[in-house]
Amino acid sequence: MNEIQALILGVVQGLTELLPVSSSAHLNLFPWMFNWGEMGESFDVALHIGTLLAICVFFFKDWINLIKGGYKQVVKKEKTTDGKIFWYIVIATIPAGILSLILDKISGKIVETLAQKFNVQEISIEMVLIAIALIVMGIVLYIIDKKSKSNVEYKDITLKQSVLISISQAIAAAFPGVSRSGITMTVGRSIGIDRESVAKYSFLLSTPIIAAAALYKLKYFTINLPFFIGIITSFIVGMVVIKFLLNYLKKGSFKIFAIYRIILGIIIIGMCFIR
Repeated sequence: MNEIQALILGVVQGLTELLPVSSSAHLNLFPWMFNWGEMGESFDVALHIGTLLAICVFFFKDWINLIKGGYKQVVKKEKTTDGKIFWYIVIATIPAGILSLILDKISGKIVETLAQKFNVQEISIEMVLIAIALIVMGIVLYIIDKKSKSNVEYKDITLKQSVLISISQAIAAAFPGVSRSGITMTVGRSIGIDRESVAKYSFLLSTPIIAAAALYKLKYFTINLPFFIGIITSFIVGMVVIKFLLNYLKKGSFKIFAIYRIILGIIIIGMCFIR
């Protein structure tokens, strides 16, 4: 991994981790398309640290209020929206984390089994599965977003809704191409949460899961220049993307992201056949 590749992948991570288009799909696509070789666990962690920092910095005041609200709700018995949301996030993160570990092992076995059955490289099977996930989730996102109502605001989110949205993250973490933000926003829209609220809640819910994944992979850390380039680039681009998406969703829909996913999936399948 050289500095130019690190810069490009940092931009890719910042753009795609926070938009509902799947960062894992793009981070697999670029090295595969340009024959860069494997990205490596250490650099993957660096990219996710960058977008994690972007979420933490952008929602810094929100997190301070959430933590204060959570403390007051337990110690002082003061019930507030921030306190409620804080404990919903804590409770919902536990089953999501456990399910992520289970599904991650299952997805790895699926790719290995299919590669052996069809006598092809695992990366080829993985790219086909990524393409299918992009297309299917793109269609689902479009249909659900178009037909769902927007009668639930951020402050009205329930524990059941929070758990459903959080658990869906596990599917995205285990199967590249699904998209963490894509599936959480799709599930949120399916239960009537408005677009801006579901985007914000999706970002907040992703914070502990991404942080836990980064800590879990600490053993893979290799500190070098590309590592820092990845963190800084994905952080800066991530900050811009969060602001853009929240402003865009005040009036816009997820249609453009759904179309992009479908087109990209078709292109990847075409490349697989050509190769």
